[in-house]
Amino acid sequence: QVQLEESGGGLVQAGRSLRLSCTASGRTVSSYSMGWFRQAPGKEREFVAAIRRSTNRAYYADSVKGRFTISRDSASVYLLGDTVYLQMTDLKPEDTAVYYCTGGSSTWPPQNNWGQGTQVTVSS
Repeated sequence: QVQLEESGGGLVQAGRSLRLSCTASGRTVSSYSMGWFRQAPGKEREFVAAIRRSTNRAYYADSVKGRFTISRDSASVYLLGDTVYLQMTDLKPEDTAVYYCTGGSSTWPPQNNWGQGTQVTVSS
């Protein structure tokens, strides 16, 4: 069973940076693509970024392109775990949301598994 746990959220001023981390563990996580979604109050959950397992290529929503960077730190093949990061720069108040880490191998963007979410609040 795959488990995803986010960390790194918090309150920041507009224009500052923040890095989110997601620790993934489980027997099949090494085959997973990983991603981030977010949900702002009163809005639909939306895709933010994802990194494809097979190519290590990153994809971004237009709203964060050029400001956010997704990366992955894969553990040794002998260990069953990955960490995926979301480096967020030049944050804007509209980036305020709960950010969710996702993982999966059968959907794109990956959505088979979800973390519990971490709150990011950007003040103006």
